[in-house]
Amino acid sequence: MENEKGQVVDLYIPRKCSATGRLITAKDHASVQLNVADVDASGRITGSFQTYALSGFVRTLGEADDAVNRLATADGYLKGVWSYSQ
Repeated sequence: MENEKGQVVDLYIPRKCSATGRLITAKDHASVQLNVADVDASGRITGSFQTYALSGFVRTLGEADDAVNRLATADGYLKGVWSYSQ
C-alpha cells in the first residue's frame, strides 16, 4: 500500500527465495538473507551489493551452498565453480 506521496507504508513486505521463487513467510525462522558486496580491483568495497534470500526449505534440503554458487555464478561473482550436472 502506498500513501499520497508514493511511499510504501506496509508494515510487512514478504521476501521471495532467490533460489526457488517461493515466498518467505514471517514464520520461516530458518531463512537467511546474504548481501554480497561489490569490490574494486584493490579489494575495497564499492558500496553496492547483491542480495540473496534463501528460504528455510532450501536450507533444510542442504542445497543452500549450491544455490548460492549458482546465483553468484549467474551474477558474475564466481567463475568455473558451479556447473549443471544431472
